[in-house]
Amino acid sequence: MKPSLQLRISQQLALTPQLQQSIKLLQLSTLELNSEIERMLLENPLLEREDSESDPEAWGQSAAAPSSGEQGDAPAEGGDTDFSDAPAEPPEPSFEEGGSYDEGSAEWSGEGGGGGSGSGNRDDDEETDFQEFRAAQTSLRDHLDGQIALMLLSERDRALLRFMIEALDDDGYLTQPLDELMELLPTESEVEIEELQIALAHLQNLDPPGVGARSPGECLKLQLRLLPASAARDAAITIVEHHLELLAARDFVRLKRQLGCNEETLREAHQLVCSLDPRPGAKFAALETRYVIPDVIVRKVRGHWSATLNPDAMPKLRINQLYAGILQQHRGSAGSLAGQLQEARWMIKNVQQRFDTILRVSQAIVDRQRQFFDYGDVAMRPLTLREIAEQLDLHESTISRVTTQKYMATPRGILELKYFFGSHVATDSGGACSATAIRALIRQLVAAEDRKKPLSDARIAELLGQQGIVVARRTIAKYRESLNIPPVSQRKMI
Repeated sequence: MKPSLQLRISQQLALTPQLQQSIKLLQLSTLELNSEIERMLLENPLLEREDSESDPEAWGQSAAAPSSGEQGDAPAEGGDTDFSDAPAEPPEPSFEEGGSYDEGSAEWSGEGGGGGSGSGNRDDDEETDFQEFRAAQTSLRDHLDGQIALMLLSERDRALLRFMIEALDDDGYLTQPLDELMELLPTESEVEIEELQIALAHLQNLDPPGVGARSPGECLKLQLRLLPASAARDAAITIVEHHLELLAARDFVRLKRQLGCNEETLREAHQLVCSLDPRPGAKFAALETRYVIPDVIVRKVRGHWSATLNPDAMPKLRINQLYAGILQQHRGSAGSLAGQLQEARWMIKNVQQRFDTILRVSQAIVDRQRQFFDYGDVAMRPLTLREIAEQLDLHESTISRVTTQKYMATPRGILELKYFFGSHVATDSGGACSATAIRALIRQLVAAEDRKKPLSDARIAELLGQQGIVVARRTIAKYRESLNIPPVSQRKMI
């Protein structure tokens, strides 16, 4: 063996920076795209948004406008803007002694002082931001602390009760045993376990009912004790204490035998338990609402379903003409600006190409799923990524990137593009039925069933077979679980 030189000719696909950026932007969601654009705007001075604030001429005119009714000198071109004459913030309103408040006009008027409206020095044409007046959401701990302030307790008991409140989870349960809570207290406090039990008793008497429980059964029991005494209530207390699993499995035959009651009492006890709240603290939890910006809007125009891009989701970008002019004048000495100019052009082109591809794929989906937009889920056709890829002469991976985290606003709701794709099963006629349509049929059959004799998975498969849809029982069970529909034993009513 000895070293030697060899010459080979081969073909290799290389991704250019522009192509890499195009692929990256294509798979981003709308929120991720806006974040990426904001990052590019901060790094690249040659890229800007198409709005009046980024227009140098418009900004110069607004900066030169007089602020207090007096004519000021406009700043010189290219010079710094002096903001020393900007009006200061309006002073806080002074409520002098002797003033009066008029509820009808919502005005404060003082003797000897200039009577101003409730908005202070705010201009009449300024719009009020009502977001400032949103009510603050009360947490579970604040709600309980407000009740503690009204109780006749010693400072030590009040401190222990607040300590127990801090140990609650978001659902209002006390998940730690009392002996573990004892270890968290300082040794010099010399707290006995009986004091914690007393504090727990005080906690479980607060609102909402069931707070401070250590198990779901205890939570339901605390709520049942507040109801008027009756045979059904006593039976319900016995159920939540000892037979909660039988109730969850809807084994009413064994439950009636264990309780030794008649069917009417068991039915009333079941209704009582179902009316309780197993998570008393959940209504005080702060829920963060997540909003989805649809990329495409689907409308029916002259009997034809068409997709259009959502203008609110499309960022409008352009080249900064000021820096572009400087680059044009100093071509030889502006090496870094030349690279940033090319990156800005790539960004604008790739963003436009991204939305063009999304629109093409969305329109192809709408054309294939016209029956869905007319009749709903039961008319969903089976569709694969390959079919759309072959129709648009694109790769399947491109269709997968386009349909991930992209949303379509339709008359039937805001749906992800992935929603229109799925598996399918064969029919007796040799065709295929979409899994989405089968789920919709299962939902309809379960909604119309007799609660005393609910449909089993085998019976649902038999009913679908009568319609020409061949589905196995285990497939019905899988689709039913995906719809969060309980099994037949848990849907049965007494």
